[in-house]
Amino acid sequence: MTAASATLYPTPFEAGNGNRTATWAECVAFYAQLAERFPGVLQWRQIGVSDTGVPLHAGVVTADGVFDREALRQQGRPVFFNNNGIHPGEPEGIDACMALVRDLCTQPARLAALGDTVFLFIPVYNVDGCVNRQSTSRVNQQGPESFGFRGNGRHLDLNRDFIKCDSLAAQVFNRFFTAWDPDVMVDTHTSNGADYACTMTLIPTQPDKLGGALGGFLRERMLPAIYGDMARRGWPACPYVNLLAETPDDGIEDFLDLPRFSTGYAALHHTIGFMPETHMLKPYADRVAAMRTLVEVVLAFTVAHAPRIQELRRDARSAAARQARWPLTWLNDHSRPASLRFKGYEAVRTPSRLGSYQRLAYDRNQPWEKDIVHFDRCVEDLAVAAPKAYLVPQAWREVIERLGWNGVALRRLEADRLFEATRVYRVQEATPRANAYEGHMFHDRVVLSAHTEAFQARAGDVWVSLDQPSARYVVETLEPEAHDSFFRWGFFNSVLEKKEAFSAYVFEDTALQMLQDEPELARVFEQWKAAHPDRLSDPQAVLGFLFAHGKRHAEPEWRRYPVVAVM
Repeated sequence: MTAASATLYPTPFEAGNGNRTATWAECVAFYAQLAERFPGVLQWRQIGVSDTGVPLHAGVVTADGVFDREALRQQGRPVFFNNNGIHPGEPEGIDACMALVRDLCTQPARLAALGDTVFLFIPVYNVDGCVNRQSTSRVNQQGPESFGFRGNGRHLDLNRDFIKCDSLAAQVFNRFFTAWDPDVMVDTHTSNGADYACTMTLIPTQPDKLGGALGGFLRERMLPAIYGDMARRGWPACPYVNLLAETPDDGIEDFLDLPRFSTGYAALHHTIGFMPETHMLKPYADRVAAMRTLVEVVLAFTVAHAPRIQELRRDARSAAARQARWPLTWLNDHSRPASLRFKGYEAVRTPSRLGSYQRLAYDRNQPWEKDIVHFDRCVEDLAVAAPKAYLVPQAWREVIERLGWNGVALRRLEADRLFEATRVYRVQEATPRANAYEGHMFHDRVVLSAHTEAFQARAGDVWVSLDQPSARYVVETLEPEAHDSFFRWGFFNSVLEKKEAFSAYVFEDTALQMLQDEPELARVFEQWKAAHPDRLSDPQAVLGFLFAHGKRHAEPEWRRYPVVAVM
């Protein structure tokens, strides 16, 4: 920045003592002033409201004053997207973005360096959390003096809401992201965890999960360039310190960015995403400086390599429309360790004064630099053959709505139709977490059986072809075993409930007759008795098994996953 621009349009961070962050109201007023003063550089508008009615804004900066999204799309302009304040207690990005946009407005050379690239930004995403200010919720963080809260107005973490979209903010974000279709995204954060020398750590979209030539470009070209440029600019960075054990000495592994997280959600759209995490214990002024540098470095790389990035994204979408096999879940690959030069501090353990255990601390007077193991690869854990299309019954409107928000091409059937060959899942087991997770009983364990059956679709049901650029989003949300499928998030929980019951004193005679009429039921009942002799004295257990497994009173929809795959 220049002294003149900071003097004319200082941010609250700059006007303070290096330990202050902008409030939501200050942020909105700052951008409104810039947009009024520089209408040919910055367009600033409201894009929605939060769950508590707080306006949610976004801004667009271009070097030539073209802001219309459709016009920019027709011109094939690359889009760089900077999202800030998803966790308002981690506000470095809020302050860094304000100064960067100000400098783009006031420094012609900096603006011209954008070229054709569009700088798109959300200044504060979790506006509810930003207005809920205090100075204590970030337990281990050094500054700023006050800040916002992680949860939104419904006490949701918005960096877990990109798929389920419980919040109005996430619903707005899904539509906004899809409409602008950014080529590269930077979503700014602050880390918790071990102590070490770097101020900046980085979570990229996991290259193996991103896949193909696009993932290769990220791993081989983009990440080395970013780390190199950060070091040259005086803010050396390292991969996010996702520990294998208690301290960095034992190594780290890549963060598995599932679609619930911003970078994992970006990958569903074949967008290269970055989640920079500044270190919580470094001075706030240093964290803001490192964050601004990171955003500038990734922006500069995007501007310089935009044609190649756009080409790789087009290729990825084209390949997705033809893909014959889809990964559903991933694991960190510990069979291919890499080496990472790391600067850490000596781990020191002393007796706790609170309990009978050894407490961990890091001694900054004992720095070390050495190679540690870094597992930077992921491998498929589960995959499925790609169907021709999925059929989503119209009753599941919340699912259809979310598909539409993400640009998925949907076609309503105009008449009833029987589909002969469909892959139908039946849920053998769906085990939720012990406690609620982000407003849902998330199914950590899902066991299915797959069958080929005829399916009677009705006029108005939705045909979702995989022959489209959004195929990856479709598969990873509609296949129930995928990491963050709609099924895992509980959108289909009603099919797990049997709707009818029995009166034991009446059903006893019926159950005896069923055992005579249904040989398969008699066979599995004998197996169940042999496996559970302790339950034979419980009439509800015995009769319940026969009621659930017999054909006579079967409920076809019970434990039948409603979305079917047309093969």
